[in-house]
Amino acid sequence: MKLNISSTNLLKALLDVSKAIPSKSPLPILENFLFVLKEGKLEITASDSELTLRTCIEVDAAEEDGAIAIPARHMIDLLKELPDQPLGIRTTSDSAFECTWASGNSVLPYFPADDYPEIKSTPADALKVEFPAETLVEGIQSTIYATADDEIRPAMNGIFFDMAPESTTLVASDSHKLICYTTQDVKAPEKASFILHKKPAGVLRSIIGKDAETVEVCFDSTTAQFSFGGTTMICRLVVGKYPKYRDVIPSGNSNILQIDRQLLLNTVKRVAVCANKASNHIKLTLKEGQLEISAQDLGFALAAYEKIACNYQGAELSIGFKSTFLTEILANMGCNSLVIKFADARRAALILPSEEEAATEKVCGILMPIMIQ
Repeated sequence: MKLNISSTNLLKALLDVSKAIPSKSPLPILENFLFVLKEGKLEITASDSELTLRTCIEVDAAEEDGAIAIPARHMIDLLKELPDQPLGIRTTSDSAFECTWASGNSVLPYFPADDYPEIKSTPADALKVEFPAETLVEGIQSTIYATADDEIRPAMNGIFFDMAPESTTLVASDSHKLICYTTQDVKAPEKASFILHKKPAGVLRSIIGKDAETVEVCFDSTTAQFSFGGTTMICRLVVGKYPKYRDVIPSGNSNILQIDRQLLLNTVKRVAVCANKASNHIKLTLKEGQLEISAQDLGFALAAYEKIACNYQGAELSIGFKSTFLTEILANMGCNSLVIKFADARRAALILPSEEEAATEKVCGILMPIMIQ
């Protein structure tokens, strides 16, 4: 293998795919990047056997095609210390390769490409759906924080993609809160679904660049492949059945609070400072035109409350929530004004954008209450 390439372009590509490099692996070969040079393009692969990232970049000059596996940490550490300049890479023996730059060079070991495990992609008959890149990033961003860490129910540890010919909904829940992100920009040829674990979902969100326009998603029952630009992510899906989330979305909550989202978020944060650190419980007391938020920690003689004006229609109501859950939902909704619909102190509250923003806002949240003294 022999090629010339920009050190900055190579570093950027390596950093993107390095998110799949395991810190420790039973297969030491997976602690390497797989370089494949062919027809003037360098394909770089990284994998931990569950998640694979692959990108393809143009090289300035290619004299000898080839494939080698190179140490990931050493290569990244070297490139981070180099200013932007042409970099020459060539194999010098059966086990070493040389990196050459304007004022010096470095010799590093490599391993045979044949030692790298074969990466299985989705089959040719896998279902294909196109996502606008911005929509996919927004959908993951809006839901990933609501995923669980549940060893007993692994399906709850990911984002559920529920696709239909009319629209697509991304769902995440940890049993205390549930978030739905619905978009009509994505229409599947038929009803289909899969569960994407939150680790590859987070990686995918971080590597989709602003220049990406669409993401092609191919999936079957066990594997999903996301392709955009010159980058591909292949990952195993969570196997399991996702709960019937639509059945838990309340439809008859008649006590309605309309309030500025940022005002409510800031107030909850202030009052929660005095909440019990173990439970994070706060209480919302609602009456016409007024919302009172209070918290106390009897063990440390702490207490706080704050009253704010609001638009509330319904019966007087006191309801408790875990402040961290409520704060997460409020912080991750993009609307300026929101509506919270309550049934009573024991049933879930439905959090939506206000009527004025409902046409553009795609997120709704459900939050379970807690018992309060």
